[in-house]
Amino acid sequence: MTTVTNTRELAHPERDEIRLEGILHALSDPMRMRVVRALATTEGELSCSYFVLPVTKSTTTHHFRVLRESGVIRQVYRGTAKMNGLRRDDLDALFPGLLDSVLDAAGRQAGRLGDGA
Repeated sequence: MTTVTNTRELAHPERDEIRLEGILHALSDPMRMRVVRALATTEGELSCSYFVLPVTKSTTTHHFRVLRESGVIRQVYRGTAKMNGLRRDDLDALFPGLLDSVLDAAGRQAGRLGDGA
């Protein structure tokens, strides 16, 4: 795991530390999948405040931490905002096709259930 040198830096697993079971666990929650689907539609980063999830702030923080610690997203501070980006390059290198398959399946499920999330 990346060593944190100050309180404004967040720990992330190195590419070789990312594990499939951690990725699958992180993507198994509907709120986390909602975040990942939104991040997958942008080339850049989105702030935590961009996401309006129907859960408490502490639960939202937990979901972002699970995504970060599993290696699905990278979080960095830009000023006072915590920015989030999908670690697509790392995930595609480790598990080719996995992220696209999961995102495609989540999109089809959302369409089938009438859930725009």
